[in-house]
Amino acid sequence: MRQVTPLTDGWILHHPEGTGQALPASVPGCVHTDLLAAGLIPDPFLGRDETEVAWVGRRTWTYERDLPAGGSAHERTDLVFDGLDTVAEILLDGRPLGRVRNMHRSYRFDVTGLSGRLTVRFASAYDEAEAVRAAVGDRPGAYPEPYQYVRKMACSFGWDWGPTLVTAGIWRPVRLEHWSTARIARVRPLVTVADGAGVVELAVDVERTEGGAPLDVEASVGGVRARARFEGTAGTVRLRVPDVRLWWPRGYGEQPLYDVELTLFDGEGAVDSWRRRTGFRTVELDTSPDAHGTGFTLVVNGERLFARGVNWIPDDAFPSRITRDRYRRRLEQAAAAGVDLVRVWGGGIYESEDFYDACDELGLLVWQDFPFACAAYPEEQPLRGEVEAEARENVVRLMPHPSLVLWNGNNENQWGFRDWGWEPALAGDSWGEGYYLGLLPRVVAESDPTRPYTAGSPWSGSWLRHPNDPAHGTHHSWEVWNRRDYADYRLDVPRFVAEFGWQAPPAYATLLRALPGEELAADSPGVLHHQKAADGNGKLERGLARHFAVPEGDFDRWHYLTQLNQVRAVAAGIEHWRSHWPVCAGSVVWQLNDCWPVTSWSAIDGDGREKPLYHELRRLYADRLLTVRTDGDGDASAGRGGGRRLVVAAVNQAAEEWRTVLRLRRTAVDGRVLAEAEPRCAADARTVALVEVPAELVPVGREEFLVADAQDPAGGEPLRALHFPAADRDIPYPRPEFEVALAPEGVTVTARTLVRDLLLQADRLDPEASADRGPVTLLPGERVTIGVRGWQTPDPKAARAALYCVEPAG
Repeated sequence: MRQVTPLTDGWILHHPEGTGQALPASVPGCVHTDLLAAGLIPDPFLGRDETEVAWVGRRTWTYERDLPAGGSAHERTDLVFDGLDTVAEILLDGRPLGRVRNMHRSYRFDVTGLSGRLTVRFASAYDEAEAVRAAVGDRPGAYPEPYQYVRKMACSFGWDWGPTLVTAGIWRPVRLEHWSTARIARVRPLVTVADGAGVVELAVDVERTEGGAPLDVEASVGGVRARARFEGTAGTVRLRVPDVRLWWPRGYGEQPLYDVELTLFDGEGAVDSWRRRTGFRTVELDTSPDAHGTGFTLVVNGERLFARGVNWIPDDAFPSRITRDRYRRRLEQAAAAGVDLVRVWGGGIYESEDFYDACDELGLLVWQDFPFACAAYPEEQPLRGEVEAEARENVVRLMPHPSLVLWNGNNENQWGFRDWGWEPALAGDSWGEGYYLGLLPRVVAESDPTRPYTAGSPWSGSWLRHPNDPAHGTHHSWEVWNRRDYADYRLDVPRFVAEFGWQAPPAYATLLRALPGEELAADSPGVLHHQKAADGNGKLERGLARHFAVPEGDFDRWHYLTQLNQVRAVAAGIEHWRSHWPVCAGSVVWQLNDCWPVTSWSAIDGDGREKPLYHELRRLYADRLLTVRTDGDGDASAGRGGGRRLVVAAVNQAAEEWRTVLRLRRTAVDGRVLAEAEPRCAADARTVALVEVPAELVPVGREEFLVADAQDPAGGEPLRALHFPAADRDIPYPRPEFEVALAPEGVTVTARTLVRDLLLQADRLDPEASADRGPVTLLPGERVTIGVRGWQTPDPKAARAALYCVEPAG
């Protein structure tokens, strides 16, 4: 049988080139983390030290260790690198074994009978990118760095939420593999469901030491075994598992997983084996035209889904630091927020098996981008061959995972070609279209026909339409954040919103850690350095000014209000789009996570702290959601009965019917109930029920608002929707009055007046503390208990100081 010798220990890193200084190196790892461990560079995540380490990405770095002899027990020994970042020459005692230029691939070298000094010499990714640019010509991109000329994680070169930290190193495991006769080189598992049975077809490629006798493969799954024989280097074995249990997305059923085992035999016995877990389910992408345009609906096991999604970026600027436990923790946070789809964004990486294993277990659907983002990508060599090789390898690598339901060609590149001035600048040069509409769909069709492919995001399905047409396919809604009020999310109903979002700063404790010794202010040097979006703070303040008086010189209020505005903005979009199911079939928030401490669109900040948006997602993505929307023409705030209809939407994504009585109250900001009614509401499973608000309950002017309450049959707190017809800055709120008391494992707040969007910032109590909810609005006499974990010295005065809410203007 094949034997494996990990090559983890004993590596050294030569720093810097030419001085002869050698450092201990961690493998897997990267140059930056080794330099950090040796105390030779400052932490680039702190202060403005990112700029102090920019030189690292422009140097040549060399890793070395002794390569042990393979011994005589096996006919063949291979040196296997699961990942090299990015451009490297591999040598043994100074003799070349090979050259590599792709972070997204693995590499294998025959070192049978060899030993000696193993050297991996990394060139600067900048040097490689500039050399390719010189050879193929200039191409436009959204950012000035040359990320489109090298097959490397694009966001290493910086993004509008990420630092510029151009890494190098052996970023995934390396090992020696010793084998004889033959080894399993590749297994392509096609997993389907037919007539209630699970079908597994395993296409097996083998490598032989030499031609020889026929080989046998035996496979097993779910108690079923099958055997096949083949003469050459490829064969297929097929199994049918009766009465298979289906794998479902979270919220729709369970996630049973089956072990698939494959053993390769020659006449003398087993010589190699392969083992993975998989799940049985069907997946389709319905892009049928209809009266509203062209749909984009995921269908799993015949069930049509509204996808409750988040966009995923690499969880660390140095991906080798992301452990299995960290993946699991972050994805458990997503699942706990009601998320059922995670889009792996195209400026990052194909994630490790740990990521997809967690998604399989948690029932999180995975939308996988190929790594292309926000640039025109040359299609000439040497890039084209690398793109095909990485695509073929990773499609097959990820095929066993039932969570993976969609392959996507790129992020925003068709949109960029059409709208960002690329087309005239290119003047006919290649820019990636041949990848997205040719090479990649061919690779998916040949290797993984069980899953749908879409050419890009956004993409309307045809050049006959604008790539970002909201009526067709996927849509990215960025005009709102960049230039408009978040209320404009309600102006249209895209078929599937694959990106939208609103910025907010990270948690207060995260800022304190990331900016040691700095007096925090919205425009302080460190805060601005950790804001990578063009005019990001300007957009934050303009978005704030449409709803609140922007606090001058009060960082704590600015911090609270900008986080609240993020909550309000994302809620405006998701509530509107979910209420229009099935015309709209999904929302994918930009973004779940961060790769360092930064002001960004994330729900979980770079230190892993949950921002208020995270807790709002738990409400927005719950199976049952109550919201208020306006339908028709005119302006509902102009007067009762004379404008647009005000409608309560009961969104029911549960498998059971939802019958409830709505309690509707037209209420004054001073707490008086001006009118009320209790209409009945019934929403069938996976549907939306609409109840028109009676004219006498429609709020008028600045001093009234609508409260809609309903019971959730699943239990827990009642569901609530609020409708204020005026902006907060124009509403004559009373000065908030409330009482604070300690409760077991938390804090209880009792309102004496209307208290709008009360938020406990638990990390102000203790950097390790966290709260179990985000902003909550209390009517006079109502109370809420906020659970707090990690607070070592509970104190009611400290709790009151950490509570924030909306206050009257002026």
